[in-house]
Amino acid sequence: MASISTLRGSDAQPPHRVYELRLYHANKGKMDALVARFRDHTDALFKKYNMKSIGYWQPQDAPDRQDLFIYILEHPSRDEAKKNWAAFQADPEWKKVKADSEANGALVDHIDHYFMDPTSFSELK
Repeated sequence: MASISTLRGSDAQPPHRVYELRLYHANKGKMDALVARFRDHTDALFKKYNMKSIGYWQPQDAPDRQDLFIYILEHPSRDEAKKNWAAFQADPEWKKVKADSEANGALVDHIDHYFMDPTSFSELK
């Protein structure tokens, strides 16, 4: 009977995904350049390193609209997230894109980030 149970998948656990909330606090006057970098380069590089973008947001209200960029990534696990971030940051294309986009100064003042687990009633699991 154990083999039938296994075939039906009743003992199988769904893969656990980890979500990462990232809040980028842009330097004054750098929001448009930051958004352009994500739109034109960063999102594609995330895909290359198995980092799935769930979404990108900008607040509607001032003053946060001028300097806060928010996004969520999905990772297979926290260990995979660490490995994939390291590979992403070492990528020669990313290094060039970052250097080129920051030729006139850093785009980001600081980043807040949080790894999150979905609740039992969340649509994302």
